[in-house]
Amino acid sequence: MKLNIDLSKKIGPIKPMNAVNNAPAWKKYSDQDISNMAAYKAAEIPYARTHDASIEYSYGREHCVDINGIFPDFDADVDDPKSYDFHLTDEYIHRLDLAGTKCFYRLGCCIEHWTKKYGTLPPKDFLKWAKICDHIISHYNNGWNDGFEKNIEYWEIWNEPDGSDDDAPAERKLTWGGTRQQFFEFYETVAEYLKARHPECKIGGPALCAPNHWWTEPFLAYLTRDGKRVPLDFFSWHGYCSDPRQEIAPAKKAREMLDKYGYTKTESIFNEWNYIRSFEGSQFVKDLEVERSLKGAAFIGHMMNLMQDCPVDLLMYYDARTNSIMNGMFNIYDMSCLKGYYPIKEWSGLTRLGDEYESVSDDDMFSAVTAYDGKRCLTLIAYYTDLEDQPEKDVEIEIKGAPSQVFCRSTLDDSHDFDDPLNCRIKDGRLKFRMKPNTMLKLWSK
Repeated sequence: MKLNIDLSKKIGPIKPMNAVNNAPAWKKYSDQDISNMAAYKAAEIPYARTHDASIEYSYGREHCVDINGIFPDFDADVDDPKSYDFHLTDEYIHRLDLAGTKCFYRLGCCIEHWTKKYGTLPPKDFLKWAKICDHIISHYNNGWNDGFEKNIEYWEIWNEPDGSDDDAPAERKLTWGGTRQQFFEFYETVAEYLKARHPECKIGGPALCAPNHWWTEPFLAYLTRDGKRVPLDFFSWHGYCSDPRQEIAPAKKAREMLDKYGYTKTESIFNEWNYIRSFEGSQFVKDLEVERSLKGAAFIGHMMNLMQDCPVDLLMYYDARTNSIMNGMFNIYDMSCLKGYYPIKEWSGLTRLGDEYESVSDDDMFSAVTAYDGKRCLTLIAYYTDLEDQPEKDVEIEIKGAPSQVFCRSTLDDSHDFDDPLNCRIKDGRLKFRMKPNTMLKLWSK
């Protein structure tokens, strides 16, 4: 494999590709106080989305984040502070503050795999639901009801309303119990009300299962019908796969559709992703094992590298909840770091340098991103494959405009967590290494 790095060709800023879903494990009091706060903070995670926080016992379960947890009696007075229970959500967001991570607030409810639905049913009064959300924003940003001034920027309306067909049985509708048309009307009501009340906030959504789905274009067409322009500051979507290259086309499709309907300034946010071949049966169990493995870590690194060069503005790994079966970052029992933690942590080094410069590989199993600030450069390289029995490969790196003849390299593999720095010297503008499949290499100037 040949990798050409050219430090004369600036591409643009390093984007926040190492955001996640959910907060660190931390308790206000010391009972059962096993925490990953120090590691979470060290990763310098830029944003954490709040989706599925109410599944986590240590956060407060159904009393945390979700609308029906904060405002448990929908028939209560929407303007009465006593109708709201913010206590455990306040603590959840305080965890993020302690970690130095910004909150990306999902307004809605968790996925419901149960035969009876609660929070996923369409609200019986769309405008009242919007007013509840208005008070939640005011609590966290404007001090309402003994609140705060946290300046939470992103407010996402709902999650995966496209998860089921309109005619699916009610017990199989996991995320939106109504029809597609009902959701379009719901989103319009809520987005217009919240944007009018909080023009400084980014109001968007709707966290679709995929951007090139049967839902996306009709949704955008509805928002822009008859000359209207319903607020959509960001468009969020999801994707689960076994090869990050599979998400390149959806990323481009999302941007194309937004531009087609005039949402040229709307951010495209890919805010749920992980390694999955199938959500069904024994294959799902095998996939969960991959997520917690070195291969899962290489998948994370490859995805972040590829999305950096796609029209995606923010990338958010699912999931950093410590009791989540899809958490490839932290061990569920002792909160120790798994292999998937390290690519997310190392991305912050790219962010600190600021701008991306050209890195071109001639092998699509490899991806690389290089950051350079005029004095120092850093490159993260991933060799990822979902194929069995792939060989080790020689890697030849040519660096044009290298700031130094001496570089340092470290690896993420079975034995190392980027903790084996080794000096290496450029010869004729080139460096040579050998990489095993499903590993990563970190290279930086001294």
